[in-house]
Amino acid sequence: MLSGERKEGGSPRFGKLHLPVGLWINSPRKQLAKLGRRWPSAASVKSSSSDTGSRSSEPLPPPPPHVELRRVGAVKAAGGASGSRAKRISQLFRGSGTGAVGSGGAGGPGTPGGAQRWASEKKLPELAAGVAPEPPLATRATAPPGVLKIFGAGLASGANYKSVLATARSTARELVAEALERYGLASSPGSGPGECSCVDAFALCDALGRPATAGVGSGEWRAEHLRVLGDSERPLLVQELWRARPGWARRFELRGREEARRLEQEAFGAADSDGTGAPSWRPQKNRSRAASGGAALASPGPSSGSGPSTGSGGKERSENLSLRRSVSELSLQGRRRRQQERRQQALSMAPGTADAQIGPADPGDFDQLTQCLIQAPSNHPYFLLLQGYQDAQDFVVYVMTREQHVFGRGGTSSTRSGSPAPYVDTFLNAPDILPRHCTVRAGPEPPAMVRPSRGAPVTHNGCLLLREAELHPGDLLGLGEHFLFMYKDPRTGGSGSARLPWLPARPGATPPGPGWAFSCRLCGRGLQERGEALAAYLDGREPVLRFRPREEEALLGEIVRAAASGAGDLPPLGPATLLALCVQHSARELELGHLPRLLGRLARLIKEAVWGKIKEIGDRQPENHPEGVPEVPLTPEAVSVELRPLMLWMANTTELLSFVQEKVLEMEKEADQEGLSSDPQLCSDLELCDEAMALLDEVIMCTFQQSVYYLTKTLYSTLPALLDSNPFTAGAELPGPGAELEAMPPGLKPTLGVFQAALELTSQCELHPDLVSQTFGYLFFFSNASLLNSLMERGQSRPFYQWSRAVQIRTNLDLVLDWLQGAGLGDIATEFFRKLSTTVNLLCVPRTSLLKASWSSLRTDYPTLTPAQLHHLLSHYQLGPGRGPPPAWDPPPAERDAVDTGDIFESFSSHPPLILPLGSSRLRLSGPVTDDALHRELRRLRRLLWDLEQQELPANHRHGPPVAASP
Repeated sequence: MLSGERKEGGSPRFGKLHLPVGLWINSPRKQLAKLGRRWPSAASVKSSSSDTGSRSSEPLPPPPPHVELRRVGAVKAAGGASGSRAKRISQLFRGSGTGAVGSGGAGGPGTPGGAQRWASEKKLPELAAGVAPEPPLATRATAPPGVLKIFGAGLASGANYKSVLATARSTARELVAEALERYGLASSPGSGPGECSCVDAFALCDALGRPATAGVGSGEWRAEHLRVLGDSERPLLVQELWRARPGWARRFELRGREEARRLEQEAFGAADSDGTGAPSWRPQKNRSRAASGGAALASPGPSSGSGPSTGSGGKERSENLSLRRSVSELSLQGRRRRQQERRQQALSMAPGTADAQIGPADPGDFDQLTQCLIQAPSNHPYFLLLQGYQDAQDFVVYVMTREQHVFGRGGTSSTRSGSPAPYVDTFLNAPDILPRHCTVRAGPEPPAMVRPSRGAPVTHNGCLLLREAELHPGDLLGLGEHFLFMYKDPRTGGSGSARLPWLPARPGATPPGPGWAFSCRLCGRGLQERGEALAAYLDGREPVLRFRPREEEALLGEIVRAAASGAGDLPPLGPATLLALCVQHSARELELGHLPRLLGRLARLIKEAVWGKIKEIGDRQPENHPEGVPEVPLTPEAVSVELRPLMLWMANTTELLSFVQEKVLEMEKEADQEGLSSDPQLCSDLELCDEAMALLDEVIMCTFQQSVYYLTKTLYSTLPALLDSNPFTAGAELPGPGAELEAMPPGLKPTLGVFQAALELTSQCELHPDLVSQTFGYLFFFSNASLLNSLMERGQSRPFYQWSRAVQIRTNLDLVLDWLQGAGLGDIATEFFRKLSTTVNLLCVPRTSLLKASWSSLRTDYPTLTPAQLHHLLSHYQLGPGRGPPPAWDPPPAERDAVDTGDIFESFSSHPPLILPLGSSRLRLSGPVTDDALHRELRRLRRLLWDLEQQELPANHRHGPPVAASP
């Protein structure tokens, strides 16, 4: 059996084929504390560190009985309220008379928390005076602690940051004191946290920047925006309520207070100058201060009986009240100013109001008018709606927020198989929109790519889109029968080319194919211009072959028929190149399900042609000859002529299979990117592709099998001369390495003639180098096994194992190996002739030296021989009349069974497997066609397609083949 298997790197879908020869998740992070440990209060908590420093050995105070460990961010609000961001914010702005805190919202009965939160933010100055005092520490609801990383910013060496524990009540001043203690910068002993002069010299800063690597704090990191937190702000709340945008990272840094103020002013000055950072940072800064400062409004006053009774608490509250009041007033003033500007702009654009005096009007009318003033994004591609389905629901601009954007039908319904609905970026509620209709990929570099889903009606610049295509700014994209979009990409620095692609084509542009030469795609041209463009395509050297699905069968049949008959003077890989152009056209231009059907039809046509050729050779070279008629052995010339068609099909099918495999792998990759790997129709298409590639595998296997069969059949009659001929003829000189075939001894010429014919045949057919080496590997394997079996058989009946005969065989074998070395096959020949060489070397040992050797030494010196083969050679060695083998040659009892039961002949079934060389295809389908014969065949096929298209038209609508204008 001849077995074939893939090399590494091939598709894992293909397994071994057997054909007859005829002749033979990181582990979780550690808990911050054990279950038995309780959290202390925020003022006396000891922090944990990320560095190798030792922890504080001070014992923790006894925990309150009602506190339990919870993960940060997983604790719900008091009273069973959800931990959503809106409800956490709503509790920050609660005031007296707004409802119980434990009700889960900030409003009263029937008032949602979000609405009350908005009302509270509008009335911050009025609500400030009525804030309820904060309850004592003992009755305060215990908030879960969080871990804050405070970066030293060069204060300490050997550690990037220190981790401290904080609660929602921990102020920035308290955390500065804890961080200074962790960094070993605390002042004199006896001064409590927050009371030392070092705390006044340092400030906690909220820094925003872009990390150089994926993780924050790793690699080089430089703050681009900096904000100094107030002493009474709550950093844990700031971190929870304000998140950095994607691509940015934020962290808390410990800096000197004067340095921090200077950096803050420089950062905001740079943001104001370039106009990029300030709009996104300052509103977040104000909101963060208001949110974190809201907790300070509820800090206990002098009458609460808890906290300091001095003026520090009142001063702290007054500063926060002033800060919140100024933020609210500024926000309201800016909002009123922007509303007034939009109102005036909207009224100026309304018809008939240009000269009218702006007076009191319904604010709702102005809001509706301002919605019409849409400003397109400046850093994201988007789609401009030109025609929709429901004007009341459709938007005008659809922005691409991801690199891959999916259009599909709205709704949350699942598929019939029960799986969730596919992910969709833009929902289009029209009856002919599929759940996943179209996918657009727009990377950092143009062009964008648009790909329709299977069965989805999509048009590109007015033409039906069946395959993936490039999408340029200004292109029109139609989805279904209702939606029409224009693609825009402001990142390109303009709105696209000066001439929109959907306008009439320019004169001189290459037409898409002969079938569209006189269609609307070439409108705007005169009849002469269209004829010249068509002639340029028919006679051009571009590697393109366009056809319609209805002409596919005739085209493929014509290519295979011409290749099988040997008509014309095509280059060896010409048929594979033409068939690959057909596959490429189907993969680029035709519908998604067309490629698998084309591959199946193509594989069946090639298989039928190859089977017919094998049958023809078999009829001329029958296995069983009539009685009385001697069998004429095949000559090297005759076998070369017989095998040339099979060798050509083997070479072309190998390259075509590699090209097809690349296309199928691209199809799988695109399906995985779009999340359609489990689509039943796609699975069916891949199965059809697998069946087609299996047929091509079978063609390669059978052509290889038949080729080596007839070559070994020719060798079978020439190999005995290597054992019988005497190279030391009278007056003859032995040829040196690299000698020509004519200079070799007569007994070696027939065998070397077969090798030379096979080498020339593989070179003329441009067979893949891997298949060339495997073809000769099989020929050498057969020659080695055949000669060794003949040597074993002939030594039993007559004196054959003697030094003089062995020297002749050794010389013949050396001459053959030298000639193969000159032909570039020396390494392969040495590998497969190793056993025959070892056997002949044993017979070439002088008799006196051989008699001194023992069984164990001979087994060590000739390990490739089996015990049975070695014993056969020694037992039949000619030592002289009446002399038998010495006792030292007898095998030990441990190997007696292997000697008695072992086979002295080599098996022909242990040949090496055929490994298909399916890497990258050697076909060149880019650049102009340089081979004149291939260009002539390409022109003939194009005109054949033109004739087939013209035959479908009425007689008065037909056109003759156009002729290109002379230069």
